[in-house]
Amino acid sequence: MDIQLAPFKDIDLADPFFDSLKAAYPEFSEWYTKKAAQGAEAYVFHDAEGHVADFLYLKVETDDVTDVVPILPAKKRLKVGTFKLLSRGTRRGERFMKKIMDRAMAENVDEVYVTIFPTEELQYLIHLFGRFGFNHKADKPHPSTSSERGATSEWVMVKDMRAVEGHLLEDYPRMKTEGKRKWLLGIYPMWHTPLFPDSILKNESYDMVQDCTPTNGIYKIYISWNPECAQMMFGDLVVIYRTTDEPGRAWYRAVVTTVCTVMEVKKWWDFKTEEEFMRYTQYSVFPERDRRQWFRSKRNLVVIKMLYNVAFSKRAIRKDLVEGGALDAQARPSLLQLTDEQFKKIIKLGKADERYFID
Repeated sequence: MDIQLAPFKDIDLADPFFDSLKAAYPEFSEWYTKKAAQGAEAYVFHDAEGHVADFLYLKVETDDVTDVVPILPAKKRLKVGTFKLLSRGTRRGERFMKKIMDRAMAENVDEVYVTIFPTEELQYLIHLFGRFGFNHKADKPHPSTSSERGATSEWVMVKDMRAVEGHLLEDYPRMKTEGKRKWLLGIYPMWHTPLFPDSILKNESYDMVQDCTPTNGIYKIYISWNPECAQMMFGDLVVIYRTTDEPGRAWYRAVVTTVCTVMEVKKWWDFKTEEEFMRYTQYSVFPERDRRQWFRSKRNLVVIKMLYNVAFSKRAIRKDLVEGGALDAQARPSLLQLTDEQFKKIIKLGKADERYFID
């Protein structure tokens, strides 16, 4: 089962998942009931037994934030209102981070903020937010909080969505385009959907999107045995091209879906042992048996680690790309280097929000 956006009223407040939130915030049940009556929604993940495993509530605000020290002056902000994960080790935290960032971009907010108790138990969340450019800017006092929590104030961590830090993660999901090489990378449909669940096509089933690490992670590990992929470098931009699922019908069924940023490229000989290769690619979408076989037999393999930045609003088909001047009619895009002009045309055809791209 994938992460779902569901009404509060359809999420069981009596689920044991919420017990710790009720204990930490005495007003939580009243607040939850009020939100349910207002028709509020939250991102939720249920485990195999149907219990809540992860929960994320987001809210847009425009007023001063007055219950923190120092007060945050009025801006358009996205507040991470309630965020709790039971699924450490599964990388669903990264998937939720992408939900937060995509919502922030869609709402065109100035800042995103979250309040977190700086306890040992929640260090994993503080680290997650810190990696993506959130900084401790204020504190939210809780004088009546039980000392058992180990803190009487929450940290207020803020990400400035207008700042450009020049760092791939701190600027995420935005990406710098000037001076960057651009590529078109073809991926077969059987691997595309599990890797890029937010880029699912209308004619595909969500049954293909499983709760697995390759699906949940912001980082995508892709294995190719096209030696030309070894040319790719850190910071390069990659347009993902989902190849046709019906031979001979690429004109209408091959599409561009996603833009990623290259984080790292490794060749076969960069791995000293098979086990080192297996550990590095454990979060790829490819089965263990296949990966072992490839390592032993395909010494031209290339492993590409990418950051998943944005899914296109429109899936431009090959016909659109060729007729729009973004792709040569004879091109067979296993891997193609794009000109800046071709890249811009693809972005326009895919109707990607231009705010994701830093010139």
